[in-house]
Amino acid sequence: MNRVAKKSAGILAAAIVVGAVGVAPLTTAGVATAETGSYFERTATYPVYQNDPDGAAAETASEISTVSEDGKTLIYSDALARQVGFVDISDPAAPKGLGTLPLHQLGSPEDEPTSVAAYGEYVFVVVNTSESYSNPSGRVDVVRIADRTLVHSIELTGQPDSIAISEDGAYAAIAIENERDEDAGDGGLPQAPAGAIEILDLVGENPEAWSVREVPLTAGPREAPIALPMLNDAGFDTPQDPEPEYVTINAKNQLAVTLQENNGVVLIDLPSGDITDAFSAGSVDLENIDIEKDGKLDPTGSLKDVPREPDAIGWIQDRYLATANEGGWKGGSRGFTIFDSETGEVAWDAGNTFERLALSQGLFPEKRAGKKGVEPEGLAIDNFNGVDYAFVASERGNFVAVYELSDPTNPEYVQTLPTTNGPEGILPIPGRDLLAVASETDEADKGVRSSITLFSFGATEAQFPALASSIENLVPFGALSGLSENPEELEKLYAVSDSAYEPRIYSIDTAQKPALVESSMAVTKDGAPAEFDLEGIAARAEGGFWAAHEGQEGAENALVRIDEAGAVIEEVSLPAEVVAELGGQGLEGVSVRGEGAEEEVIFTLQREVPGEDFVRIGKYVPDSAEFTWYGYQLEPAGDDGSWNGLSEITELPDGSFAVIERDKRNGENAELKALYKFELPEGVAGEVTMLEKELAVDVLPVLEATNGWTQEKLEGLAVAGSGDVYIVTDNDAVDDASGETVFANLGAAEEVFGLNERPVESQTPDETDTPDESAAPEASPTAEPSQRPEVNETPSEETTEPKQEQSSEPTKEPSEEEPEQRKIDRLADTGANSLWLIPVGLVAAGLGLAAAIKNSRARR
Repeated sequence: MNRVAKKSAGILAAAIVVGAVGVAPLTTAGVATAETGSYFERTATYPVYQNDPDGAAAETASEISTVSEDGKTLIYSDALARQVGFVDISDPAAPKGLGTLPLHQLGSPEDEPTSVAAYGEYVFVVVNTSESYSNPSGRVDVVRIADRTLVHSIELTGQPDSIAISEDGAYAAIAIENERDEDAGDGGLPQAPAGAIEILDLVGENPEAWSVREVPLTAGPREAPIALPMLNDAGFDTPQDPEPEYVTINAKNQLAVTLQENNGVVLIDLPSGDITDAFSAGSVDLENIDIEKDGKLDPTGSLKDVPREPDAIGWIQDRYLATANEGGWKGGSRGFTIFDSETGEVAWDAGNTFERLALSQGLFPEKRAGKKGVEPEGLAIDNFNGVDYAFVASERGNFVAVYELSDPTNPEYVQTLPTTNGPEGILPIPGRDLLAVASETDEADKGVRSSITLFSFGATEAQFPALASSIENLVPFGALSGLSENPEELEKLYAVSDSAYEPRIYSIDTAQKPALVESSMAVTKDGAPAEFDLEGIAARAEGGFWAAHEGQEGAENALVRIDEAGAVIEEVSLPAEVVAELGGQGLEGVSVRGEGAEEEVIFTLQREVPGEDFVRIGKYVPDSAEFTWYGYQLEPAGDDGSWNGLSEITELPDGSFAVIERDKRNGENAELKALYKFELPEGVAGEVTMLEKELAVDVLPVLEATNGWTQEKLEGLAVAGSGDVYIVTDNDAVDDASGETVFANLGAAEEVFGLNERPVESQTPDETDTPDESAAPEASPTAEPSQRPEVNETPSEETTEPKQEQSSEPTKEPSEEEPEQRKIDRLADTGANSLWLIPVGLVAAGLGLAAAIKNSRARR
């Protein structure tokens, strides 16, 4: 759906700062370097509703996936829609839905798939047929992949969960969980009947000849199970109700199964069916993590003696076992652990590093801080290019962390792979150098759908993150809603977070790779954390900031002046006669020009004031406390219930202004994410002067460039002192959103905004061939004259030149400017896939820009 408007291809070449090596919480893997091409790169995000006959209206959830023998047909379980889906991944960049197999065609409409596993020409579909928690049942359906016909069904003794197939193809093992009813009593254990392991002996080619045998994990009758001595001696929580969760098989046909609620692991010899060992997963002490749901990213908490309660498990080199410690009813250690299967001892533990990784990359789900935090649930181990890797999924943080395992007792962090919501099924496909991640959360009302995300192995650098803080000097961040230049330092920016958290102002060093969130400070009022929804920020020439506070109602919208230490020193309410009828979606962006008596605060509302068909952009002069108003005409939003609005405003080096105009849509439905520019005339008090806008660049291709879920909230825009243009998305605090922060350098402002070109008429991002020659639309006033200022329907012919004042900032010596070769390298670094080349003329045009921009700013 790439819509490349005029200049978009060139801008995209300069924009992909997302090709940035991630910040490592551990030692960065030696194998994963730019020379070896040992990174994973996202190639596609496929919403599985597209594979459903009901399309976007369907409720779907891809949970566990498998792949055909040739690696070209991906098959996933969809418990929500009670079906199994098939996707053609022959082209990893363009997956195609092949339709679904509803389980009512195999048994009953009430049947629920819990897992799938491909085996030769067949796929095992593991089915929960239970009528109740107390009377669990299930089966395995053997389905021919080619024609999706049922070949054979095998009845199971209870409610199944996961399945694993041995490397030699001789066995399949299924965890019969017989899960607890969380609404029964206190929701705890024990609850009969107990779970077990069932082994399928896959002897011969005829599925009808395959047999099943049970490995009980308890003794005694079904109604009153008794703990086995080995499990009891291992120190399990409630060994008479083991509840096996996840199974994995090594090359020696040893089965390992997690008992999540019992916080343990059991080993079984598949040929004999004997239980050979059982050990507790133990507990962990955690320091410097966020443990309270309080609207703050505050990694100063601690937890003591937390049971790991592992979910997914995987073998490493036939000896070690890695577990994703999601937690359950008593714990959740927010990390993953590697055990020595020969001793049951911990060989390595992530401690707090997995959670702090999320905090450092804007992926921490703060609303889950008081529960299980990032909830590592899915895990897979496999070998790519002769190297073992672990893939650990954060169910709540919406990412997969990749670790290199040459030494299983010392994993080395490689990179982070952002996904859509609720990643659970992790499927390495090393034969095709692919990794598939199935994300189960489907939230159509939030615009984020359950998806299959594909990554290819062999990239020379990591796509994500483009913005991060250091693990060692952690500065947690998220929900970034505005950007500003730093007038004192050419390659630094300020950012601000919105009401998802207590407001903070962040400092970003764009010279680092990824760009470094180096510090933050709280915004305070009367010595306490301020209660603001800050949607925009602008640094003042004389120090401090102006910020835009979006009130829940019109009268609460205010411009806020903040000093260098983050303290609020002034609040300026917008005129009641203008904003009184506003509900939400008020103040959204702010910019500042001039200083002293010449200082002007330029700001924008997000949407139309009721009764008006344009968005207001305002100018406030602090010295006189006067407001002047302008009208900005939004692009049509369509008739699907969405809307368009403004998200940011910033001054350009030539004295004109740019805004972000975006729609409410995300994912494959996103249509409008663009930058428009306009001149700001003098304006007339008591009137609304309509503006003529000009499309500068369609940003949608930039947001789509790394093949993820296209973010809705393009909210930050700034021109740094270096002259480069930066954008950032608001990740909604990883709350009902994918949580991925896109931060990108669009290139030199001179090129992005065509500051040396003749203006073209207004056009939409899709109108790339010829400009729209229509004049700016007229306003349609509906309010009474006494309630509404007069609208000046044509722009004033008088324009205000930038203020010619001398800056108090001392002029830096030429030696302090960025070296020319470094500028060339930075502009030429395209990041994702390296698909675009920057024209030599673009590079040359940008070389002298930093000094020119600085001089321009000094005159304001």
